[in-house]
Amino acid sequence: MNAFLLVGLGGALGAIARYGSGVLTGRFWPSAFPIVTLSINVLGSLLMGLLIGALARFTPAWQAEARLFLAIGVLGGFTTFSSFSLDTIALIERGEIGQALLYVGLSVVLSLGALALGLVVMRGVPA
Repeated sequence: MNAFLLVGLGGALGAIARYGSGVLTGRFWPSAFPIVTLSINVLGSLLMGLLIGALARFTPAWQAEARLFLAIGVLGGFTTFSSFSLDTIALIERGEIGQALLYVGLSVVLSLGALALGLVVMRGVPA
């Protein structure tokens, strides 16, 4: 099946699951603390670990399509934090601790900075 279609279909399912999980979590634990995002990121990271571990047991041909649909699509649509977590652990497992720390630091600092910049730019633009 076409890689873009696999990722797109999986992404749509992941986004729906994220929204549904957020609504459900928010109903049970209403809070000013971003518990919804935290719980989705933790769950998505757990699911990514389980999935990648399971995919290692399958044939390479099936593994590639399943990774596109489930890891990049579904879990990517559910939370990109799971991909961030997987990339970080992969660097650590390869012994690239410095690269992992750099990746984590840059991801957090640059992402927060980019969001702040976007807000500053748009707040200065008349509606």
